[in-house]
Amino acid sequence: MTMNFAPSPQKPRAESIVPMINVVFLLLIFFLMTSTLVTPEPFEVSPPLGQAQDNAQSTPILYVSKDGVLGFEDHMDEAALAAFAAAVAGQTETTAFAPQLRADAQTSAARVAAVLKSLAAAGLSNVSLVVAAK
Repeated sequence: MTMNFAPSPQKPRAESIVPMINVVFLLLIFFLMTSTLVTPEPFEVSPPLGQAQDNAQSTPILYVSKDGVLGFEDHMDEAALAAFAAAVAGQTETTAFAPQLRADAQTSAARVAAVLKSLAAAGLSNVSLVVAAK
């Protein structure tokens, strides 16, 4: 009985997937760093048509649905109005800051006027009404 001490045949080494994983993580980090996060609208609003100026600044927006429901961030109705007024309270009119009211085109004019009156009573007299371009 003889023992075979010859080296056993080696299996070919599988290709490493580590470089591919590194590239995927680099791409993930790249897209996370270059993307912008936008707060979602509380409900869908289609503004009325009109001419407007471009405003690239991030400003607080109070939404009014076609049913007249108010929305601001996670707040609805009167809580939304109070939260919007609180968010705008620290700003001055001398800056390029202009809070916005985005009402649906089918919202009654009386409801929009009532919201603007409530905003004026809260000390917000300079509110821009958002319209879509014709």
